[in-house]
Amino acid sequence: MDVFCGIDWAEGHHDVAITDNTGKLLAKCRIDDDLDGYQLLLDLLADHGDSTEAPIPVAIETSRGLLVATLRTGARQVFAINPMAASRYRDRHGVSRKKSDPGDALVLANIIRTDMPMHRPLPDDSALAQAVAVLARAHQDAVWNRQQIANQLRSLLREYYPAALEAWRHKAGGLTRPDARKILAAAPTPATAAELPLWKLKVTLHSAGRKRGINEDAEKIQTLFRQPAARQLPAVEEAMGIQAKALLAQLNAVCKAVDELAKAVERTFRAHPDAPIMLSFPGIGAQVGARLLAEIGDDRTRFATAGGLKAYAGAAPITRASGKRRYVGRRFVKNNRLNHAGYLWAFATLTHSPGANAHYRRRRENGDCHAQALRHLFNRMLGQLHHCLLHRCHFEEGTAFPSPVPTG
Repeated sequence: MDVFCGIDWAEGHHDVAITDNTGKLLAKCRIDDDLDGYQLLLDLLADHGDSTEAPIPVAIETSRGLLVATLRTGARQVFAINPMAASRYRDRHGVSRKKSDPGDALVLANIIRTDMPMHRPLPDDSALAQAVAVLARAHQDAVWNRQQIANQLRSLLREYYPAALEAWRHKAGGLTRPDARKILAAAPTPATAAELPLWKLKVTLHSAGRKRGINEDAEKIQTLFRQPAARQLPAVEEAMGIQAKALLAQLNAVCKAVDELAKAVERTFRAHPDAPIMLSFPGIGAQVGARLLAEIGDDRTRFATAGGLKAYAGAAPITRASGKRRYVGRRFVKNNRLNHAGYLWAFATLTHSPGANAHYRRRRENGDCHAQALRHLFNRMLGQLHHCLLHRCHFEEGTAFPSPVPTG
C-alpha cells in the first residue's frame, strides 16, 4: 500500500496528514516546531511503513527550514508545493472555499498522491552546494539592501545637501564608496562641509583607502562644498544631518557585510568541483558563478534537458496559444535570482567573448532590443553551461561559437 504525507507548516506548529493510495485519511496530528515535534513526525511516518528502503514522500509548502532539513535525511522525497498551486488544488475538494490547517495538510498529501509526476522533489544537492547557496543569496540580499539604503541617503541629501551628490555623481559606487562615506561622516551638513580645510579632506580620502588623485579630488570637493547654494533653515539642516548620520551608520554596516560575504562566497565557491568548469566560461567570475551554482545546484538529475534549465531561469520564451491567437514572449514566472545573475553574465560576456558579442550584434540587427538580445544570449550560454557541467568539460570558444561557413 502506497502512503503519502502532507504537512501544512506554520511558525509555531505544523499539521500533518497521512493518506493511502485511495485518498483515505490514515492519520493526522499537530506537531510543535521543535525537536520533540520532529521526532513525533518521524515516529508517525515509521508507524505507517516509512523505512530507508521505502520512504514515504512528503509534500510541504516550503523548501527551507529545520523541518525540511529533518525530512530530507536519507532518501526521502520532499516536494515543495507552490502555495498558489495548493490553493488551486483546494478548490477540487469543495466549492464552499472553506479552509483549515488540517484540511490544507490533507490537500498537500493528495497532490502528490494524484499528481506526483507533475511535481519535482527537492534536488539532492551536496552540502557544499547548499552552503554556496546560503552565502550567495545572503550576499545578493546584502547588495540589494546596500542599494536601498544608499537610495534613501541620496533622496535625503537632495533635500538639503546637493553638493554631496555632485561630488560623487560620476564616481563608480557613488555614495557607497568608502571615501564618500568617510567625508559625509565628517561633514554631514553643508555648514560643516564648508568649513572643512583642504588638509583634512586629503587625510580623510587617504584613510578611506585612496592612493591616487587625492590632491585633485580634495580640491574639487572643497570647491563644491564652498559654492553658494540654497540652504534649509539652520535647525532643519542640523536635524537632517543627524538623520543622514543614522543612514550612514546603516550603510557602513551593510557595506561591511557585503565585503565579508563576498570573501566567504568566493572561498566556498572555489572549493566546489563545478567551480573550474563555470569559471572557464567568459563573463563568469566568482560572484556570478556562485549565484549561478546556488540556483542551479549540483544535482545533475534535476534538469534532464537544457530546455528545462532554460525555462527555470526564464531565458527560454513561453508560448500561449488559444484558437487563432498565438503569443510567444518572455517568461514572467521564473527563478528571479538566476535570471538576474544571467543578465549580469550575458552583459559581461560581450567584452570577453568575440562569438558572444557577434551573436548579440546579430540579434540587435534582427530587431531585438538590448534586453531581448541579452536574454537570447543568456539562453544560448545556459545551454552550453548545462552541457559542460553534464559532461565535465570546459568552455571552448570555437566550439560554442563556430565560425560561419562561407557560402560560395
